[in-house]
Amino acid sequence: MQERERLAHLELALTPQVGAMTFLKLLQAFPNVQDIWQTSAATLSQIVSNKAATAIREHQGLSHLQAALDWQALHPDNHLLCLADDDYPLALSEIDSPPPLLFARGDVGLLNLPSVALIGSRHASASGLHIAHDMAAELAAYGVCIVSGFAAGIDTAAHQGCLHAQGKTIAVLGTGIDRVYPAANLDLAHQISATGLLLSEFPLGTAPISHNFPRRNRIIAGLAQAIVVVEATLESGSLITARLGLEMNKEVMAVPGSIHNPHSKGCHALIKQGAKLVETVHDILEECPLLPQMRPVNSQTASTSNPTTCINESTALLKAMGFDPIHPDQLVDKLGISATDVYAELLQLELQGKIAALSGGRYQRIT
Repeated sequence: MQERERLAHLELALTPQVGAMTFLKLLQAFPNVQDIWQTSAATLSQIVSNKAATAIREHQGLSHLQAALDWQALHPDNHLLCLADDDYPLALSEIDSPPPLLFARGDVGLLNLPSVALIGSRHASASGLHIAHDMAAELAAYGVCIVSGFAAGIDTAAHQGCLHAQGKTIAVLGTGIDRVYPAANLDLAHQISATGLLLSEFPLGTAPISHNFPRRNRIIAGLAQAIVVVEATLESGSLITARLGLEMNKEVMAVPGSIHNPHSKGCHALIKQGAKLVETVHDILEECPLLPQMRPVNSQTASTSNPTTCINESTALLKAMGFDPIHPDQLVDKLGISATDVYAELLQLELQGKIAALSGGRYQRIT
């Protein structure tokens, strides 16, 4: 594509009121995108909304285009991927509403790797975070790229687990690529941009607006060969991603949890609807034969994704805890030992990372 034509594509993609579907309508009507700028607002209004037609005629995308080009020039790892570019990810070009433009920072080669989306609740349990972290780490050891949404909770744990195993991860943002949300993930953003990929379809400076996050989810679903939901409420945006994945004929899976945990109800609903119940990375790979089935010879993994394989079965207190939140007083009754001894053992287990303290003085086993 000639540079002039590419700039016309970029400007159109960054024009206010021109979303993914409007962009595609215009490309269908004008195979040569430069012709759009020579067309009257009245004619454009027969194809797109009046607001979009006015924005095009007034070149309202020019300032956004210049900002994008300036951003791209700041660093060699900054990339603008237009839908018409040869290096635009094939997986996204085939979905119903492909993003007209992607801002990418990091290794764009990851867009073509076999990948799994690990997603879930922003307010995950300690057990859910542990499972997401370890599943991501073990999948990374197989050479699978981990895709997630960079949100707090399960998404963050998945990205961190992958990086811990020295794997590759793609974070799909619901903001402009120059905004870090949540702010607590600033260091994580730097780590991902250094060895993985940050990706956004939103113009620079776009704030964390609630309706942008469901829109982002189609990119997560489009990039991944499989979608694994670790924890989710019935109202979770993760279920939107799962539904989009089903519409794209992707494998959708869910990790079961306690029937008392509201953050497992979304997973259970998916399983009832036909999603595969998964407990281990082996379950995921078995369902997706196109993913790597063998670990590279020198691969290492931080842990195993099976939350039952790293339990110290000789610990009576851990056995008594089960996997649901429990109060120390209940453990005193179960084990018939003093409260002092129970609290001392709980402290040691917490320091070892085997349990987590919860609100209300309760504890939960996470390994």
